[in-house]
Amino acid sequence: MDSTLLYIVMALGVSTVLNLFLRRLGVSSIIGYIITGTILVYAFDLRYLNDSHTLEYIGEFGIVFLMFTIGLEISLAKMGSMKKEIFLNGFMQVGFTALVIYAISHYIFGMQESSALILSLAFALSSTAVVLSYLKSSKEIYSPYGQRATGILIFQDIAVIPILILLGFLTTEGDQSIVIILRDTAISAVVVIGLLFVVGKRVMTWLLKFSASSEVDELFMGSVLFIVVSASLLASFMGFTHSLGAFVAGMIIAETKYHHKVEVDIAPFKDILLGTFFIIVGMKIDVVFFMNNIALVVGIFALVLVLKTIIIYVLLRITSQHSTSLKTALALSQVGEFSFVIFAVAFSANLLEPELGALFILVVIFSMMVTPFFITRINAIVDYFTHEEYMSLDVTEFATRENHVIVCGYSVVGKFVAEHLEMMDAPYIVIDNSPKHVQEAIDKGLEAYLGDMSKLSMLEALHTESSSAVIVTLDNIDKKRAVCEAVLKHTKNINLIAKVTSLEHKNTLKDLGVDVIVDGKIEVARVLVERMLTCQLKYNTK
Repeated sequence: MDSTLLYIVMALGVSTVLNLFLRRLGVSSIIGYIITGTILVYAFDLRYLNDSHTLEYIGEFGIVFLMFTIGLEISLAKMGSMKKEIFLNGFMQVGFTALVIYAISHYIFGMQESSALILSLAFALSSTAVVLSYLKSSKEIYSPYGQRATGILIFQDIAVIPILILLGFLTTEGDQSIVIILRDTAISAVVVIGLLFVVGKRVMTWLLKFSASSEVDELFMGSVLFIVVSASLLASFMGFTHSLGAFVAGMIIAETKYHHKVEVDIAPFKDILLGTFFIIVGMKIDVVFFMNNIALVVGIFALVLVLKTIIIYVLLRITSQHSTSLKTALALSQVGEFSFVIFAVAFSANLLEPELGALFILVVIFSMMVTPFFITRINAIVDYFTHEEYMSLDVTEFATRENHVIVCGYSVVGKFVAEHLEMMDAPYIVIDNSPKHVQEAIDKGLEAYLGDMSKLSMLEALHTESSSAVIVTLDNIDKKRAVCEAVLKHTKNINLIAKVTSLEHKNTLKDLGVDVIVDGKIEVARVLVERMLTCQLKYNTK
């Protein structure tokens, strides 16, 4: 027990010091946690813990809480609107990537069929932990490429279930019919979803309402933790991944009025457990084996990165624009943490040679270490290669600009706002994350830029703190809230005006302290009455 406490204290100390140092260099904390795990293993000779199911179980709950927070962002209605991103794009990405990698590994490199199949399924998945952590913290999750990447990652998490079923079928060597396995899985899925959405929804809503009314933060937090862990254990008991149960629980709570409070309260647990997950990943690194095979590891990683980028880009380019497709492809080009689960099952069933498995695990770890370095630079990389004029902002031009109005969003309402500002001869600029809308504004001779105003770099580039007002006309409530949060965090001394279309949207922004919230329906009613008062009354002469 004493040694366990020592390991925990050392992990906290080393990771804190490392991340403070890396933070100054602009390096993701994920790298710090992975290095911490490697240091602990070699400092205390803990390599025997690499196969510890207890550690893996604890680390997995980092992914559980991450998927729960993602579920909070995606309500049932929103998931319905993301059917194409999740099911169409996700299915094509996993299917085509697995087929290509299988063909290359089996027919070109001569791997056995079972080994090639396992490798192709594992490498078709991307890192939920790395990618969604970045998309969420940077607010890129609301951007077009962020939405597509999130949808595909959700499908990948769901796809882990049939992949594990397939491995189980290979393990049993045909003792059990695949039809029976699929039937039992389908029944389990119906039971889990039924319990969570029919019974669980009522229980969750009642529990959150009761604990919130008590005005005791500890009770509310305890209720949230109980919901997350119970949903994940239920899903695991029925043969699914822990994270899938937590994701569904998050989706259910997203439909309630408590989802913002839950998201804020759960954040520290998510971050700590995610850190634990990456420390455990770092513990799996065999430094000697890696140094002896570094060229092979880097070569396989580079090949996978290029293949996945090309495949995802080509698939998405059919329905999406060039820059969005390329950003999504780059964001999902790495190999994910669920590959560890697939390799572990393959090892236990003797479906993969130990040395080959150790090599592939190093490729996954190397992939997860490299990803945080380039994922933060995806926008810059794509903007450089697209060579679209409006994608780059001349920062020097804004250095002395003051009292300008920033119109965020150039759809229907944004166009009318721009026309009225034009009539008033007020200086303004248009900012939108849709290339189509930006191009429309440029075609009309307006000063317009492509960008996301929820990002600090964009706020600084536009000299938002020196502007006279920011008018947010976006329709998507999540994007709208993200922009308002970022603007108010950047500077309090600004006039922030936001358009809403419903009472629900108005309540969503209520806690932010936005200066003016304009409800379209109320304003229309007011104008109708004003117009009525200015009309000449007509008397009935009959």
